[in-house]
Amino acid sequence: MIKGVKPHQEHEQHLCHLHNISRLLTENPEEYKKLVRNARYICLGCGRVAASGENLCAPRPLDSSE
Repeated sequence: MIKGVKPHQEHEQHLCHLHNISRLLTENPEEYKKLVRNARYICLGCGRVAASGENLCAPRPLDSSE
């Protein structure tokens, strides 16, 4: 990937970016916990889970009834 080019729109809101680039988990673990607490979605790209699908690149509901 070319430096400075985002993989897709709003990628800076996704957990893979927040973890890998912004180091949210190590720099601000409480904020990271807020995003993953009561997870309802899983990312089909990286396997991370989040409460909101907006924080994942390829979100799918964990509950198959959704």
